[in-house]
Amino acid sequence: MCGSHAANGTAIDHHHDPVTGRRVDQSVRHPLSRRAFLGGMGKGVAAMAVVTPMFLAACSSDDDSQSGQVSSSTTSDPTSAPDTTGASPTTTSQARSTTTASTETTASAEPAAAGLEPVTWARANLGFVSAYVLVRGNTAAIVDTGVSGSANAIGETLATLGLNYSDVAHVILTHNHADHAGSIDAVLGEAINATAYAGEADLGPLPSDIVGLVGGEDIFGFEMLPTPGHTAGHMAVIDHQAGLLVAGDAIFSEGGVPIEGPSQFFSDVPQSRDSIRVMAALTYNTLLISHGEPIESGADAAVATLAASF
Repeated sequence: MCGSHAANGTAIDHHHDPVTGRRVDQSVRHPLSRRAFLGGMGKGVAAMAVVTPMFLAACSSDDDSQSGQVSSSTTSDPTSAPDTTGASPTTTSQARSTTTASTETTASAEPAAAGLEPVTWARANLGFVSAYVLVRGNTAAIVDTGVSGSANAIGETLATLGLNYSDVAHVILTHNHADHAGSIDAVLGEAINATAYAGEADLGPLPSDIVGLVGGEDIFGFEMLPTPGHTAGHMAVIDHQAGLLVAGDAIFSEGGVPIEGPSQFFSDVPQSRDSIRVMAALTYNTLLISHGEPIESGADAAVATLAASF
């Protein structure tokens, strides 16, 4: 079954690469100038610690003393829980197109807002955290970059959509933790046309040409939604017309149900719950999550149920 569908399940017209069978979008490129971002990031992979058996991962702002830590002071180190199933990531949804190598890629299409091309999204499953590629026509935005060493896997995800790093115009960090910003240097080294963004409160001592976000900005047809609590500058990304919300670490998922992340990895739990209430009041069908599986139907109602639980 092909993996490109609208939010209501209707197949989207498209064609496939004759070699890979993957969906290929073709349109006009809109390159932007590259911005340097998060200079001096380390090369290490963040240390891991089990939180609960069902969590794929969790972020922490605590310092990591192990040799594999990301050494840059601009990015907080994550504490991560491994996948305890021991199996490679797989997917059974008929609304998906999946490849499994070092990354699982899931591609789906959402309807277009007025004047915008339809959104296609693809998930780069990096094992215990996910990055996402959002595509309109032949131009892409990357949301989060995973741990150090994830740039190749994200490049493979672009390739499943018929794109490469030269087609990337935007790189958006939901927050400044090393399991989300760990490959930002490498990604921007490949995506030379891209501008990088992060929440202003998460910028810290970053270079002055970083684009700080305060919320409400329109980037690539997506509204930047401030969702503090996990970190002070955490940003979610929403396309209201397409009904697509990228939540970063503001919401986790378990068994297809949205949940709160482990409280020890949140800078302000009451503030995080306020952010969940904000997201619960919005309308969207699809919820893309960094730690856990995406929720591809009825996501807003599920988040409203979560918000009503506290």
